[in-house]
Amino acid sequence: MPYDINLDKQVFAKSLDTEEGKVNVSVYSYNNGPKKLQITREVKNRDGQLTFTRLGRLSKEEAEGILPFIKEALNQM
Repeated sequence: MPYDINLDKQVFAKSLDTEEGKVNVSVYSYNNGPKKLQITREVKNRDGQLTFTRLGRLSKEEAEGILPFIKEALNQM
């Protein structure tokens, strides 16, 4: 069965703004299945537009910043 964006429902989303971009914490449920936590990173390109990139490593400040979001997201799961 191919992926269908219409079946992917966002249950929760919050973002931490940083100098370089954003770290996003969200919870999704696909086709009414189990809810899953997703953490993504967006960085600003040369034009100042946000683009997705791999999450990679988090700084201590980023980890401390998204920790309350993760705890809140877990309550939605």
